[in-house]
Amino acid sequence: MLLRMSTLLHRTLREDPADAEVASDRLLLRASYVRRAASGGYAWLPLGKLVLDRITAIVRDEVTALGDQEVHFPTLLPADPKDAGHLPAPTPEETAALLVKDLLTSYRDLPVTLFEIRTTFRGEARPRAGALRGREMLTEDGYSFDLDPAGLRAAYDRHREAYRRVFTRLGLDVTVVHAPGGSVAEEFLATAPAGEDTWVECPACHHAARVEAVVTRAPAAADPGTHPATEVHDTPETPTIASLVDLANTRALAGRTDWTAADTLKNVVLTVRRPGSGEPELLVVGLPGDRDVDLTRVGAALHPATVAVFDDWSAHPELVRGYLGPQILAKHDIRYLVDPRVVTGSTWLTGANEPGRHATDVVCGRDFVPDGTIEAAEVRPGDPCPACDDGRLTMRRGIEVGHVRQLGRRITDAFAVDVLGPEGKPVRPTMGSYGIGLSRAVAAVAEQHHDDRGLVWPAAVAPCDVHLVVAGKGPQLEAALDLGGRLAAAGLRVLVDDRTHVSAGVKFTDAELIGVPRAVVVGRRLADGYVELRDRATGERTELPVEGVVERLRDEVGATRRDEVGATRRDGV
Repeated sequence: MLLRMSTLLHRTLREDPADAEVASDRLLLRASYVRRAASGGYAWLPLGKLVLDRITAIVRDEVTALGDQEVHFPTLLPADPKDAGHLPAPTPEETAALLVKDLLTSYRDLPVTLFEIRTTFRGEARPRAGALRGREMLTEDGYSFDLDPAGLRAAYDRHREAYRRVFTRLGLDVTVVHAPGGSVAEEFLATAPAGEDTWVECPACHHAARVEAVVTRAPAAADPGTHPATEVHDTPETPTIASLVDLANTRALAGRTDWTAADTLKNVVLTVRRPGSGEPELLVVGLPGDRDVDLTRVGAALHPATVAVFDDWSAHPELVRGYLGPQILAKHDIRYLVDPRVVTGSTWLTGANEPGRHATDVVCGRDFVPDGTIEAAEVRPGDPCPACDDGRLTMRRGIEVGHVRQLGRRITDAFAVDVLGPEGKPVRPTMGSYGIGLSRAVAAVAEQHHDDRGLVWPAAVAPCDVHLVVAGKGPQLEAALDLGGRLAAAGLRVLVDDRTHVSAGVKFTDAELIGVPRAVVVGRRLADGYVELRDRATGERTELPVEGVVERLRDEVGATRRDEVGATRRDGV
């Protein structure tokens, strides 16, 4: 492949776009890899499409090596057009299950894994961060069908390792983390400050999980009957935890002057709306007062219900704002879920359900009985690791670029997908789901591979192998085009900056911005039979004889390609 910048659909920008928030958005726009076509929608320009296609090819290579079969599903609508606004189209998982139900009849037809590469539309109300959070993205999605849980687990493990190989080949630093939800699930998060996903990691045992999936280590329960009786105190003008703790210590409530926020029980009122339901229900969440409610964790725990902070206090006068305690919730049939730290026998300073009054020695299991526990409290750096005794959690941010999930039989049960088993009885397959965000991976690579001058693409995903920069006119241009043709004939992807209306300085600046791994400068030393080879990542510069450049670059690029594929599969990365 030989591209000439004089005819390429391409225009670099000297300044950062005013509304570009993250490095990948800023640099992909400036280097003319993408162009905004609409809010949250991007046109992939020739260089960008080459990167996207290379990433897609790597993913396709790895999953087809597992035996996965590529299909393409339509965007299905309900059978009757007049119902289009009322009946949802099947999800891709459901479409895959229906296809298996239609075509496969025997256990001998399984296992089978299907995958497709498709454009996924997202309901982003306020798209931002470029290709990281746009309204659409190109994805690879796979669905495995096995006869039993052991087969599903094997398929899950194969795809997990294949995805690790993919991200190694892309040059992405990813962490595999436990994901929230009822099924066995993990996500691949690419480390990046611009990422919207937060995960925790334990330096001691290397346990990693999304904050939504972090499990709190509960203290030991105790006998609730060993505590003093509850006592109600006048605590005027203390609607906040901080004001309550200050007054409790000043007045030595219950004979104590060592009250902290962790000794108080905060009760947060939420509304929960379940799919297909009418009015939302009230939910009160109880947690230690030194923690705030994390609505993301609550939403993950109650999925697919939607959760919001309650604000219609006038409609529920039994709930005294700022002075709410759990003692009355059961009487009013209000669901009450508590943080795992609120165990039987624990005692708390909390609201007395009267304006300006709080109560001490309110005991869980005696004065109130929760309806259950919920992981609702914020997670903090330094929290105990849930997987080991010695570790303390650190927090990191990243970009979700892939996932693997064991769906089980939820979808095959819903659609009665059966095959004839080895004993002549129907057997219901069990499903796995796998996916990689292909266009998001482009942005993730850009986030991790850039410097203050521009993009620094890993060789495996760069749009071209070599960028020829013509620093001069006449013989330099002619020599560069000849060299580009010979490199392309040797199997390399070549970009030639043959523009005659821009200076050499502009060409060098654009070359660094575009970020091809190797640049060959055809300039003043051509008269002596030399060109200059520049390494974009290291900045190293080497003068090479023109004769032999093709062979050297062909060998270097070929070795890089072989190593990139062979090392990951050989070492089982």
